[in-house]
Amino acid sequence: MLNDLKNNLQGLLALALKSQFSSEADVPAIELQVPADKKHGDFSCNVAMKSSKVLRKSPVAIADDFISCIKDAISKSDIAHLIHNVEVKAPGFINFYVSSDALYLILKEIFEKDADYGKSDYGKGKKIQIEFVSANPTGPLSVAHARQAVVGDVLGNILKAIGFDVAKEYYVNDGGNQINILGKSIELRALEHLGETVEFPEECYQGEYIKDMAELFLKDNNVGSVEQVNQDALWADKVREFGVKYLLDVIRAELSDFGVNFDIWSYESKVATKDLTSVIIEHLRKKDFVYEKDGALWFKSTAFGDDKDRVVKKSDGNFTYLAPDIVYHKNKFDRGFDGLINIWGPDHHGYIPRIKAAVQALGKDESALDVLIVQLATIYRNGEVVSMSTRKGQYISLREVMDEVGVDAARFFFLMRHIKMHLEFDLELAKKQSAENPVYYIQYAHARVFSINEKAYNLGIKVNSSDFSLLKENEEFELIKKLGGFNDTLVFCYEQLDPYPLVSYLQELATLFHKFYDCHRVVDHENVELSSQRLALINAARIVLGDGLDLLGVSAPLKM
Repeated sequence: MLNDLKNNLQGLLALALKSQFSSEADVPAIELQVPADKKHGDFSCNVAMKSSKVLRKSPVAIADDFISCIKDAISKSDIAHLIHNVEVKAPGFINFYVSSDALYLILKEIFEKDADYGKSDYGKGKKIQIEFVSANPTGPLSVAHARQAVVGDVLGNILKAIGFDVAKEYYVNDGGNQINILGKSIELRALEHLGETVEFPEECYQGEYIKDMAELFLKDNNVGSVEQVNQDALWADKVREFGVKYLLDVIRAELSDFGVNFDIWSYESKVATKDLTSVIIEHLRKKDFVYEKDGALWFKSTAFGDDKDRVVKKSDGNFTYLAPDIVYHKNKFDRGFDGLINIWGPDHHGYIPRIKAAVQALGKDESALDVLIVQLATIYRNGEVVSMSTRKGQYISLREVMDEVGVDAARFFFLMRHIKMHLEFDLELAKKQSAENPVYYIQYAHARVFSINEKAYNLGIKVNSSDFSLLKENEEFELIKKLGGFNDTLVFCYEQLDPYPLVSYLQELATLFHKFYDCHRVVDHENVELSSQRLALINAARIVLGDGLDLLGVSAPLKM
């Protein structure tokens, strides 16, 4: 509602101020900002400062000239009752203060829309595919994957809420050398279990889970001797297939328990077959985007901004990783997606220019693909860093984090920084049942409303969701204004392609809620009318807190 008011006010100002300039070309863009300091109003405009050079006056003098024109335009408009005051502040800002009527409309909208409050058609049904996690099925999910998982999941939830048609997709890299190394790792551990002395190369996966898988494979296939292995020509293929399937089942289960569910699971082995990859590379060759050099095929990625051309087919006839990735991205567009979002770890940063180049070579605009780099997370236990190395099998898995702190805390803590920032995850803090724990603090605000509702019910006091005229205190107004910013926050998350602003918003909302509760009595049997309206206020906060937590995939408890 406040955003609609801001847009209406901007349009009104643009029309009103035209008369103040001799030429329409001199009229600067009218922009309203939300001041950091609430003393400077709810909206602030710097048009006077922008106009100083053209009008050859000080910004304050220009603002003083403008203000009567602005006030007159507002008084004659449909939004007159929504603006309480307009004033000039040095060095030339024009500040606007919304009226209590405007704030009461926010509460009215929340009760009318309930769980749909904050949702919009901003995305207008645009089809977006978000591909995330896509971890090689070579081991359990690490905390790096966990952070990517919750970022992608919540970003998808937010985009759906504001009107995009979103598909969440996991791309299974079930081809390539990493899968071969997985198979070799299990084979060697299996032979070791059967009594053979083996050298275990450093390149192989070292974790205990490899030994467990080897033993399970031997048991499931009734293999009890090295002789049986030597007599089975398909041994290596069977082990590799078993390893991929087993670990994919583990990954699916972990993600599901983490609250992350995908709409689509795509497989490299099906999407980017060798034959199909050859067809697509030949297609690029015909468009003169591929050439031969030193016996290899090269993609002209420099034609699209990359720093050097890239090999797509090596001299030995094997495709590089880039070739099937080009095929996969063509597959995405062929399925009708208007925009793609890839969520990768920081080790893939250098890969962005070549995949952006590939998208353009396929005939799409570079803007059709956004690649988000999610920085790593460091896990702390009792103040000490938990050391991690996936290949050596030294790491804390997603499953361990979930088991230790719970799904709610795990999801929330992995979102507690902008995705471009390194994240520190304190396991001890995540387990605390106190206001120190950010997710507990928000959930407690939600549960507290139900406790207050119960108290009011026992006194026969009901929520008044139609009249809010007795809400006059600063803490009440600040809480309502924050509630009014929910939709803007969701849109901002999309603009930034980062769910962190929603996390920050909910923390601020919970803080304002607790502040209001600490300053004012909600249920007062001697003032039933005011109590009824304050019940409406806290239940409006409950609705928005619940909606926000739902988007984060975090529970909104009724009792704590």
